[in-house]
Amino acid sequence: MTTSEELAGPSDAARGRLLDGIGLLARLTLGVVLLWAGLAKVPNPQASVRAVQAYRILPGGLTGPVGHGLPVLEIVVGLLLILGMWTRLTAAVGLLLMVAFLAGISQAWARGLSIDCGCFGGGGLVAASRTRYPLELARDTGLALGGVWLVWRPRTLLALGGP
Repeated sequence: MTTSEELAGPSDAARGRLLDGIGLLARLTLGVVLLWAGLAKVPNPQASVRAVQAYRILPGGLTGPVGHGLPVLEIVVGLLLILGMWTRLTAAVGLLLMVAFLAGISQAWARGLSIDCGCFGGGGLVAASRTRYPLELARDTGLALGGVWLVWRPRTLLALGGP
């Protein structure tokens, strides 16, 4: 026999666990990608600076500090997201990074620049046939959506800290 509560759908607790699980997936995905991107740049900081220069957005005096600082920021934010500490704040920073990456890649494509995004090390000028702008934009859009989810609902499973 079915009760009216069973017909109404999943319980609030089950719905909460599902949403917490979605949050965990978003948190780990964004965190792992940011950590991976930062760690890939650490061994060759000059390549990171060269990648920032290739976008031709920042004045020359800022490309060095951004190229050197970006991997550190990505590593810190990635680790904090993986651990589930200050989730809303770290997700907001991750989201802002994704928006900046989306803007950078979009403007490079629109301006006809042929660059490797430098997202996971390397970067700089490449042959036009080696650009992957649509794939990079799709990836960063998905990661940005994960950041939006976590800013909206920072509570997740297996988090060490609060929202």
